[in-house]
Amino acid sequence: MGVTVPRRKVLSDQFIKGRSCKPPAAGKSRVLYPDGIVPGMWLRVTDRGHKSFVLIARYPLKPKHPTPRSLGDYGALTLDQARQKARSWLELIGKGIDPRVEEERQKAAAQRRQANTFAAVAEDFLARHASKLAKKKEAERIIKAEFIKRWAARPITDIAPQEVYQAHNAFGYLRGLFNWAIGTGEYGVEASPVERLQPAKLIGKREMRARVLTDAELRAVWDAAKAMGYPYGPVFQLLILTGQREREVSEISRPEIVLDKRLWTIPPARMKGGAAHEVPLAPAALALIEALPQWPGGDFVFSATAGAKPINGFGKAKVRIDKLSGVTDWKIHDLRRTMRTHLSALPVQDLVRELVIAHARPGLHKVYDQHSYQDEKRRCLELWEKRLLSIVDPAPASVTDLSEAREQRAASA
Repeated sequence: MGVTVPRRKVLSDQFIKGRSCKPPAAGKSRVLYPDGIVPGMWLRVTDRGHKSFVLIARYPLKPKHPTPRSLGDYGALTLDQARQKARSWLELIGKGIDPRVEEERQKAAAQRRQANTFAAVAEDFLARHASKLAKKKEAERIIKAEFIKRWAARPITDIAPQEVYQAHNAFGYLRGLFNWAIGTGEYGVEASPVERLQPAKLIGKREMRARVLTDAELRAVWDAAKAMGYPYGPVFQLLILTGQREREVSEISRPEIVLDKRLWTIPPARMKGGAAHEVPLAPAALALIEALPQWPGGDFVFSATAGAKPINGFGKAKVRIDKLSGVTDWKIHDLRRTMRTHLSALPVQDLVRELVIAHARPGLHKVYDQHSYQDEKRRCLELWEKRLLSIVDPAPASVTDLSEAREQRAASA
């Protein structure tokens, strides 16, 4: 079987689609129609009517004989695109570059660019490094919401310094991501756009919050939480009762609780410091947990998916509790600060107060004092519950108290 080669003519779409563009004669495998515009470019038609463009040239890898190489099928490539591709190949050949090698190089470069998009690097960072961070959940939330959403498809090397700051926490995680990417040597990142930026100058100094709810505000928030009901209402109540962090409470699961020992143990993976934390359950906290539903679909205590997943996001719940309580200008973390402030008024060692809310032990205590302080923490939390209940559910004034109050008012008059 051979090849039929008609005389050269200027190819056109009309010709290629028309009757003049005939398949090869009997006994021939294909016919080649040379283009009259780009030297070396041909239209190849097989005996089955398949049409494609080829470039016949002496390629640098096989320079001895002219060799046909496919530019692409007609339909996938237009005639103009085929000519443009043929010209670019001829230009490469003139420079001693094999077009096949160049295409592989460009394909590899495109794959590297795809692998080095901000989204790809950020996902690698979260999977391989952020799991070791103290606040891994916060890191994942901030990086996904603030940065991946914004720069997902962009090469990480293209991120400019003026684009990178948001707030102190976000800035810190972004700095860590770029430093990690540089350290791996895998992503072509040689300098961090965050390197010379100082959050204090760009954003302002981090201001330490000192908001503590008054007794009246604490009572209003407690009552609003009771009115909200499951799942968010009990979460706010348990935050106040135990002083633990938002995610530590909202992601609590049944295996962490031993009811007969009245103990809740938060595993290291969920703790800021990376160490397990025991929270003795005083009577009110224990009763609250015992009253919660047990789901057949999973172990998470506070869930909107029948226990399969923990609740996620407090935005709407916070708006609702603000509306119900009438208390404004506070954050969920302020409940923890309020509880810790009240602990200072209790007859408890300061070390125990700090251990109750999982603050690190000071100085050499961390190294040499391995006592769990479980009994001491339980006593502290029991005292706090009594104080809290006296605030949120004060006992009615007795007759004697009312008489004394009347006498005091009469005396002052």
